[in-house]
Amino acid sequence: MTEQNVALWLPKPGARFEVGPAPYTPPAANEVVVRARAIAVNPVDGIPGFLYRVVVPWLTFPAVVGSDVAGEVVEVGTGVTRLRPGDRVLGHAFGVEKSQNRPAEGAFQHYVVLMQHMVSPIPDALSFTQAAVLPLTLSTAATGMFQEDHLGLALPGTGPVDRSETVLVWGGSTSVGSNAIQLARNAGYRVVATASPRNFDHVRSLGAVEAVDRGSPTAVDEIVERIGDSPLAGTLAIGSGSIRKAIAIAARTAGSKRVASARTAPIARVEGWRAPLLGVRVSGIWGGTLKDNEVGPAIYTGFLPTALATGAYRAAPDAIVVGDGLASIPDALRRLKDGVSAKKLVVTV
Repeated sequence: MTEQNVALWLPKPGARFEVGPAPYTPPAANEVVVRARAIAVNPVDGIPGFLYRVVVPWLTFPAVVGSDVAGEVVEVGTGVTRLRPGDRVLGHAFGVEKSQNRPAEGAFQHYVVLMQHMVSPIPDALSFTQAAVLPLTLSTAATGMFQEDHLGLALPGTGPVDRSETVLVWGGSTSVGSNAIQLARNAGYRVVATASPRNFDHVRSLGAVEAVDRGSPTAVDEIVERIGDSPLAGTLAIGSGSIRKAIAIAARTAGSKRVASARTAPIARVEGWRAPLLGVRVSGIWGGTLKDNEVGPAIYTGFLPTALATGAYRAAPDAIVVGDGLASIPDALRRLKDGVSAKKLVVTV
């Protein structure tokens, strides 16, 4: 193909983003190229320069970052049979992953190379802007909940059987939490979630049967009471201060005693140092590992296409379109640093 590609380049850590030409990269085996129509932003996309040496020390520059993309398939590689040119899809872009580490796979460009097993078709009723809210936070939630090295829960499916166990989502109104609640419900678990009171309706609409004020001084006691006699299958802890409280709850309830933290592994180890003393295991999630095991395809090819089409799964939280064109992404990242509640910022392209 002779498509003209344009990307938002990051020349070096801490530098200003720059819009410029980029090569069009054809798909290799089991890859697809997607023409991005909407891109969502995440905190990791705008980390300060010094943090690149901590979070993604392997990343080579100039780089194209970004994870969340929705658009149309324009070309498929050999071995790809489930997708074809013209399909409307969402996908998780892995350009910053150590195993990939190439600009062609970053989301911040017009033509993005994606792994076919990390791409899901989307129904016509779902807009590109709303679909783009899902990939990274869906992957992060799924990694923490279903990988054996984290909570190891049963995978979601159509018509889930009630498992008579509870999952706690601390941070239920966040983007990761919004996905975790729905994944747990579609896997047959009862969900207790924390949120600020203004977001109680949001987490309940996603499937939480109980909502507790995360800022309440009695939140731990309230959650233990709401869990009751139901075994706690696991806890997904999202946000600053969540690990310590999740450990206290796991220590006081029957069940797996597992806490998966959306904080990075080093932070999880530091904040969770007391866990072994209480018989609790804490693990830190890296949201890209599911591409290399059974969880990635189970979610993106086995579960999500049908769940979105039938309405069993909702693209949440709501998208806020904050600009058009790649040049709008830096402004979106600055706005994200100011804080967003139960929403996700999206740029159309």
